[in-house]
Amino acid sequence: MTLGLTAFLPFLQIAHYHGVMKSMLGLGQLSTAITQVNGVLANRPQWKSDLNTYRVEAAWKLTQWDLLEDYLASDQKSSTWSVRLGQMLLAAKKRNTETFYETLKIVRKEQVVPLSAASFECGTYQRGYEYIVRLHMLSELEHAFTDLQKQWQKEAASRDREQTLNWQARLEMTQNSFRAKEPILALRRAVLSLSKGQAYEELVGECWLQSARVSRKAGHHQTAFNALLNGENSRLSELFVEKAKWLWSKGDVHQALLVLQKGVQQCFPEEQPLTDPKRIRIKGRAMLLVGRFMEETANFESNAIMKAYKDVTALLPEWEDGNFYLAKYYDKVMPMVTDNKLEKQGNMIRYIVTYFGKALQFGNQYIYQAMPRMLSLWLDFGAKVYEWEKAGRADRLQMRQDLAKINAEMSEHTRNLSPYQFLTAFSQLISRICHSSDEVFAVLLDIVAKVFLAYPQQAMWMMTAVSKSSYPMRMNRCKEILRKATSLKGSLGKFIGDAARLTEKLLELSNKPVDGKSPTLSMSVHFKTLKRLVEEPTFSEILIPLQSVLIPTLPSTGGANPDHDAFPGHWVYLAGFDDTVEILPSLQRPKKISLKGSDGKFYTMMCKPKDDLRKDCRLMEFNCLINKCLRKDAESRRRELHIRTYAVIPLNEECGIIEWVNNTEGLRHILTKLYKEKGIYIAGKDLRQYILPKSASFQDKLKLHRDVLCARHPPVFHEWFLRTFPDPTSWYNSRSAYCRSTAVMSMVGYILGLGDRHGENILFDSLTGESVHVDFNCLFNKGETFEVPEVVPFRLTHNMVHAMGPMGTEGLFRQACEVTLRLMRDQREPLMSVLKTFLHDPLVEWSKPVKGPHKTQANESGEILNEKAKTHVLDIEQRLQGVIKSRNKVMGLPLSIEGHVHYLIQEATDNKNLCQMYLGWGPYL
Repeated sequence: MTLGLTAFLPFLQIAHYHGVMKSMLGLGQLSTAITQVNGVLANRPQWKSDLNTYRVEAAWKLTQWDLLEDYLASDQKSSTWSVRLGQMLLAAKKRNTETFYETLKIVRKEQVVPLSAASFECGTYQRGYEYIVRLHMLSELEHAFTDLQKQWQKEAASRDREQTLNWQARLEMTQNSFRAKEPILALRRAVLSLSKGQAYEELVGECWLQSARVSRKAGHHQTAFNALLNGENSRLSELFVEKAKWLWSKGDVHQALLVLQKGVQQCFPEEQPLTDPKRIRIKGRAMLLVGRFMEETANFESNAIMKAYKDVTALLPEWEDGNFYLAKYYDKVMPMVTDNKLEKQGNMIRYIVTYFGKALQFGNQYIYQAMPRMLSLWLDFGAKVYEWEKAGRADRLQMRQDLAKINAEMSEHTRNLSPYQFLTAFSQLISRICHSSDEVFAVLLDIVAKVFLAYPQQAMWMMTAVSKSSYPMRMNRCKEILRKATSLKGSLGKFIGDAARLTEKLLELSNKPVDGKSPTLSMSVHFKTLKRLVEEPTFSEILIPLQSVLIPTLPSTGGANPDHDAFPGHWVYLAGFDDTVEILPSLQRPKKISLKGSDGKFYTMMCKPKDDLRKDCRLMEFNCLINKCLRKDAESRRRELHIRTYAVIPLNEECGIIEWVNNTEGLRHILTKLYKEKGIYIAGKDLRQYILPKSASFQDKLKLHRDVLCARHPPVFHEWFLRTFPDPTSWYNSRSAYCRSTAVMSMVGYILGLGDRHGENILFDSLTGESVHVDFNCLFNKGETFEVPEVVPFRLTHNMVHAMGPMGTEGLFRQACEVTLRLMRDQREPLMSVLKTFLHDPLVEWSKPVKGPHKTQANESGEILNEKAKTHVLDIEQRLQGVIKSRNKVMGLPLSIEGHVHYLIQEATDNKNLCQMYLGWGPYL
């Protein structure tokens, strides 16, 4: 490589070298970097002040102190970050305390200046993160130097050094990315080499191990391999586990399994008993990986894999991962072992429920997979047993005994698990309160009452729709739960009563008929009783249902965390109402009200009549789960990808309240205003003349769309950004936020089959530029069944593409789509686990209910079976795998993430598809 570059020397600019050197150092090619710089400087000595910094960085990372001293002496002018670190490390090596602290003071100032400059702009933390990491490194270097001084006095090194410096905890606090973690680890290795004590090899080995892990996760396989080679001297027992993971990530599956099995035999021989808890944990991790690799290679029969998983739980019975993967494997083999016969499933379900429950007892890492699946299996089996008993089946007695054992396990879990864990699946629990089996309901009652006792404010709002149900059984079961909670804590009685009265009054407000004359009503005139109720001095504290206080936060650390506070934020209680009730002009005439909070602020809500909001409510919960996944992933967090969510509270089957999203405007409204200003607006009644008959040919539709409608509606949406965000920085940030938020919702919407994305259902925030989607009634490809079927995967009309900038969908939008789709594929299991409970929710009506006396056709409890649930689940799973369908026929093999995104963007922007859309959807806008 040196020869190659030297040959091109006459043609290369200094800028080219900067790029090459940064890449080399970033990928750990340190010796090559030194050789490279030396070769270039021999021909171009005038470049020394520019390139010396790379030699210096490579020298201290290699811990070659003589070279470092020479390079620093050869160029006194440089004061880059790498050179400064080199100066401090050399001062520490020479035990020159004065120079060390002087340089440290200067460097700290140098890092704070750009950080304070970044604080004046949007996205400060992200923009200044590099400098935060550098300050983090300086802090570690300072503490390590203090520690070294103590050691020099004692002339002895301690094995507990890493503990005294708190390195592990500090590394966990940093962003989960190669760019953030690798510089810290490189500095630690250099610091450790300053004083090679008895534990030096092991501590450095741990740093190399962490580097290998970080590099592997970032996809830098060669860098990870170099780190593994460097770490081999330490003889750490974890290294073989990391090497196996590295081989697996490269696709060398067979070799990965061999390395693991050999590693377990060598590091943990059978004849040596294990007593050290750390080594037991390492062996457990390795054994679990053996089981997972055996399962994924599909080269082993199920009994061998089951034994591998059981061995892990025998070694580490209180480890979340071991219990979870054992339960998951039982769940996977259950259909094969039992030939899909329910009478044989009782025992298997008991094992699955037991181990999922144990996994939840020891951590929350898999809560969104384990909890919904555990509850579904238990509740569905209970319902089946009841049906078979009714039918008088011969094997009903055996099944009844199996169910009794499963109920006993669930009762055990009810005692052992924390209420916040059940709260994550509260909608699922509430949806099954009309369960046919009395024994199952008794346990369900205990679980819901336990959650209600711990979180009455949140649980009350989530139970409101069932407590006010038009189905008597739902209402009675709900009353039973509330009675149980009150019997356990008497003071809840008053709170439950006040909450019920408040709901009654809010329903009255929602359903109050209005004439078309007045755009407002008065709270003190039209809704006196509601105003009076809330202003009563003895009225209970009732939480204002905002999204921020309804979704529980999970512990950030591993383990059980029984005392975790799931709602650490600021709680605001209802203290009154603003007098004005605004009537909105849309079809159902919803009412906009302002609730006065206990903090003195006003919170706006919309009361919506004649609309079932239960689907919207469940989908908001799903969107919150997507947001949790997006926050955990380094790539999506760096891009600040998220979905804008808001609270949706169904009050009964056809009314509800929705948290108002301030500072938003609908896409159609924005475009209409701009077209009117330009004098090119076409009113709705004039547009009707362009509706073609059903018999019209495809060519006629395409010609009308392209040559008439699009020609008369030129792209103007970009002007809204220029007007709303007049200064360059806020304009650029808002346009970036628009591209990214549109991308996230396009991908999530496509996977869920979300339709009806017309101009009123997509809003834009005038403070951030983000898109906010509303009205989630048209789910799971329901749009394909409309009179004019929807044929595009999401809304991406010419106005939207043009507003993304000169590159259109290339760049920000496409990248954000790819990151989101990759994340949804990676997190397929927890997402599908939650979606399945939503699809099988017996309280969500999937088809329009029959009017009149046949309303309760489902059954007396109002449980409605979603016949198409299986089809929907299969469709979603196929979309997550990259399978493309056209008119329900699979087209070719699954696509890669990049190919899938490319195909979807083409479909969404293709005029041949847009011309077939319903005119009211606005394909020309």
